Formats: sequence, structure tokens, C-alpha cells
Amino acid sequence: MLKNRFKRILVALDGSANSRRGMNEAISLARQSESTITGIYVLPGGLSELKNTFTHYREYLLEKAKKFMSNTKTSAARHGIDFEEKILTSKDTVKEIANFAKSGKFDIIVIGARGAGSPKSEFFGSVSNGILHSSRIPILVVK
Repeated sequence: MLKNRFKRILVALDGSANSRRGMNEAISLARQSESTITGIYVLPGGLSELKNTFTHYREYLLEKAKKFMSNTKTSAARHGIDFEEKILTSKDTVKEIANFAKSGKFDIIVIGARGAGSPKSEFFGSVSNGILHSSRIPILVVK
């Protein structure tokens, strides 16, 4: 049934427990549909304007993202799923994910209901809510 439906899955990741749950659902979906997964991790972009002040913090965030993506790739490989990682920097996480999904011709976006940021609503985080309203690609929100 799903075999030909989803060939390219995009998973929005941020290191949070909900993004891990989203990745687990993406792995399950990929196994059913024989798909590949691309994980996108968007770092805050406003920090580049203050290079001297935030150099160590930016390096810390990048290392944290790389470690998380490496662990995620290992997890996908254990299930026989091809995983490609993308770590990007942007001032607008929602726009970056939506544009990347559109340009990469993904069949579905999988995202955790709430990420690492502060909660802005009871059920959805600001990024998942923004993706729901800005993307025309089917979206699976994992709670």
C-alpha cells in the first residue's frame, strides 16, 4: 500500500525527544515504503552577525547537531534505511525547512509536535505549526 507512495522522506530534527520520536516514525514509514530519509537540522542564523561574541557557542551548537545526526544515521542504518543529513543555518527555521522540502522534491515531512524551543502553544511548537501552514507537502506531526 505505501510502497510507491513515499520515496523521499524529510525529517525535521533538533535534538529533542520529540524529534527522536519523529525520526522513529519516519524509520517505520521508510521500512514500509522502501524509502530514503533526509534529516534536516537548522541552527539559529542570527548568531553569525555577532561572530566574536558567539564563536564558541556556535561551535558548541554545531558539534551538538553533528553528534545527534551521527547517532540518528546509525539508528537508521540499524533498520536498513539510507539516511542523508543536512545541517543548515538560518534566521527562519520554518522557511528553511519548507524551502528545502520543496526544492528536494520530498514526498512527506515528518516533524515532532514540539521541539527544543520554548513552548508557544499547548499542542504544537512554533516550528511544527509554521510548517503545517507554509508547506504544501503532506506532513506527519508526531506527538
